[in-house]
Amino acid sequence: MKVLMLNGSPHERGCTNRALIEVGRALNAEGIDTEYFHVGGQTIHGCIACQKCAQTGRCVFTYDMVNQVLDEMETASGIVVGSPVHYASPNGTILAFLDRLFYAGRNFAFKPAAAVVSARRAGTTASLDVLNKYFTIAQMPVVSSSYWNMVHGFTPQEVEQDLEGLHTMKSLGKNMAWLLKCLEVGKAAGIEPPSWEEIPRTNFIR
Repeated sequence: MKVLMLNGSPHERGCTNRALIEVGRALNAEGIDTEYFHVGGQTIHGCIACQKCAQTGRCVFTYDMVNQVLDEMETASGIVVGSPVHYASPNGTILAFLDRLFYAGRNFAFKPAAAVVSARRAGTTASLDVLNKYFTIAQMPVVSSSYWNMVHGFTPQEVEQDLEGLHTMKSLGKNMAWLLKCLEVGKAAGIEPPSWEEIPRTNFIR
């Protein structure tokens, strides 16, 4: 089993990365592999709603990591998305990335997912709310922890002082590992996920 770790911060080794590392360590300790992708340092084009991905399962923009992560999600067991807080919201780069990733994604359902955020002070719960909506619309179980999935600090060294935040990250990794193992046992026992049903699209204005 492998969990993808997406770092949406422009700083590859910053506070968000420190939070993801703590989650990853807990997953690794439970025998779960992790693979890290630094998304926040790239130039990411937003979704243009061309709907080509509905035909091909691929995004038309090929210069960034979106299609690479789509490929990895084919075999990945879960995903953790990390972002710093910018104006009480996740970084715009990771949002543009996730818009395209989830619009094109076809194999995300029933794979556990979690979001983690870092902030100097505030805006964390609002940012978690934005990120978690990607998972809930894709039928992904959202993994919880012992507190909201956040760390505080302006530098990675300050995050090291946020002992409760790091404990939350560790608990998140352990909880995700437990859920992944439960899903494996269920699958081996013949318990299948719910079957797909076509969504009746209802417009509010006719």
